[in-house]
Amino acid sequence: MKIGIISLGLIGGSLFKCLVETDNTVYAVTRNKETIEEAKKYSAFVSDDLNSLKNCNIIFVASPINNTLEILDKLEEIVSDKTIVLDCASVKEFIMQKKRPYKFIGSHPMAGTEFSGFENSFKELFNGAKWVLIPQDDILKEDIDIVKKIINLTGAETIIATAKEHDMAVALISHMPMFISQALFSATMNDNLAMKLASSGFRDMTRLAMSNPVMAKDMLNYNAKNIDNALDLLKSSINSLKNSEYYEKIINIKKKRSDMYSEDGKNIFK
Repeated sequence: MKIGIISLGLIGGSLFKCLVETDNTVYAVTRNKETIEEAKKYSAFVSDDLNSLKNCNIIFVASPINNTLEILDKLEEIVSDKTIVLDCASVKEFIMQKKRPYKFIGSHPMAGTEFSGFENSFKELFNGAKWVLIPQDDILKEDIDIVKKIINLTGAETIIATAKEHDMAVALISHMPMFISQALFSATMNDNLAMKLASSGFRDMTRLAMSNPVMAKDMLNYNAKNIDNALDLLKSSINSLKNSEYYEKIINIKKKRSDMYSEDGKNIFK
């Protein structure tokens, strides 16, 4: 198949590096001239021209959230109604509101690091990750199956959800943790003794504070309501722990958390 990838940052670059090692022909589009030259070491079909994707069977739009709608609109003038197009944004409801003339499937790979850019991308990024699919209403099962086969090549597992379900779930497990990490670092950064004493626990808790600030801003702009709801749930949970049977609840939480992680201790949910 001919597969197109738009934007070669961490997500798009990792997908690109993975799929070029398969039997598919991979095309890529990015505006960064340095990235174009670097990516051409993997595939000859890399440029800054969206029209180069005209004959692709599947196109992944891995652009930042704030650019995704613009790219999806431009593709309406380039690709046919037989082309399967997926976005990779971490917020879905605002993207799924418009009916697209091509075969559109909202998607979100639940993978990433605190780093960004093609230089930090790597083909193993999606190994063991969940990849959420949110098909447009008229998408046929055979089209979803084609997408699943491609995503399976990355080592990820696909999960079907609605846009609403997805946005609340990622607010709880991804967006809220990032903002808490940033808030924790901000609250302690001016305490000199705290900074001197900080060790692995603080480092792990604040790792997400290094996340791309543009991405963080986009998450807040496009998923603010769900993030607020997630923070309300967290406050309620904190108050519940403080008010009664604290020790027993901590033991129960620790057991449930241990059950969810793999035996080798990696932060990969089963």
